[in-house]
Amino acid sequence: MLLAIDVGNTQTVVGLYDGDRLAEHWRTASVRGQTADEVAVALQALLAVRGRGFGDVTATVASSGVPQLAEALRTAARVHLGHEALIVGAGTDTGLELRVDNPAEVGPDRIANCVGALALASGPLVVVDFGTAINFDAVSADGAFLGGAIAPGLQVAVDALGERAARLFQIELRAPERAIGRNTAQNMQSGAIFGYAGLVDGLVRRFRAELGGTVTVIATGGLAAVVAPHCDGVDRVEPWLTLDGLRRIWERAA
Repeated sequence: MLLAIDVGNTQTVVGLYDGDRLAEHWRTASVRGQTADEVAVALQALLAVRGRGFGDVTATVASSGVPQLAEALRTAARVHLGHEALIVGAGTDTGLELRVDNPAEVGPDRIANCVGALALASGPLVVVDFGTAINFDAVSADGAFLGGAIAPGLQVAVDALGERAARLFQIELRAPERAIGRNTAQNMQSGAIFGYAGLVDGLVRRFRAELGGTVTVIATGGLAAVVAPHCDGVDRVEPWLTLDGLRRIWERAA
């Protein structure tokens, strides 16, 4: 069984694949500065919750937006799982051509998202990943990564608003019944959910114009299910797209 791990700045998503089937999945907080042993303890605890253990894992693939955790993952796999993990990064053969100024700058999660998306639909594609930042990734008609856009993430924006504005506060991230809020919480929810839906639709519209042809837009990430239903330009939501892309990258390398 393959352990696929996507380490983000805020959350880490872990999946256990039995062949091409996602048998188990978890979402947990990313902890910067974890040692390899601490990473192993955390993974072991997640597996144990579902009655699994390290003995079930035969291979590991990971992407990490936190460089120090990438090395901790590599060491944890070697010491505690008994194999070398594939850590996706510069030089990894992913099968995705990166037509950008500096390919080394492209995050491994963005690469995995595009690999996963191309398995679901042909290009041109736009992938919108709702994470700590919202990544917009453009894929050409012939399946190459062309670049994209990065916007502040929804949770980051709402947290900053609550911290900087004395009369505002933290809110539950859910859509209100109407755009015109009747109280402060509804005002903030409208601005967050409907406002970010407008941001997504605006950028997607520009991407479509530049890509040409029939463009498929796929949303993923922790908050995709909250915002995407209010977007006009999103065609489908795939919550485990990054993990599936990592699985496909590992299969290519195996």
